[in-house]
Amino acid sequence: MTEQPLVLIVEDNERNLKLARDVLQVKGFRTLSAATAEDGIVLARRERPDVVLMDIQLPGMDGIAALKALRASGDTSAIPVIAFTASVMKEDRDRFDAAGFDGRILKPIDIRTFPDEVRALATRGRRAR
Repeated sequence: MTEQPLVLIVEDNERNLKLARDVLQVKGFRTLSAATAEDGIVLARRERPDVVLMDIQLPGMDGIAALKALRASGDTSAIPVIAFTASVMKEDRDRFDAAGFDGRILKPIDIRTFPDEVRALATRGRRAR
């Protein structure tokens, strides 16, 4: 990947979105953002980001349903989708893994390690299943 990764952040909390976007942009990432899963799906299909950071609790369609929609489309099925969540309970982690997310990044983010986590997930691609 010669260009910096293109990251789609699907997050309805404006503060969380701004922090993630700003931290990534400072490190040279290109970013797109959506406040709903539905808008995120449209952007993913149109822009084909290198990785999607998907909040789970979104208005309307939740992040798990959005993941299923992305996986069902040939245009977006190969894009790594990362659960971007504050949920730390083991049951939640198991549910995200079972849904097929390619990884997890917990909120609140650690601004020192966040860009490297995103870069690693973007360059690794989809997990073999």
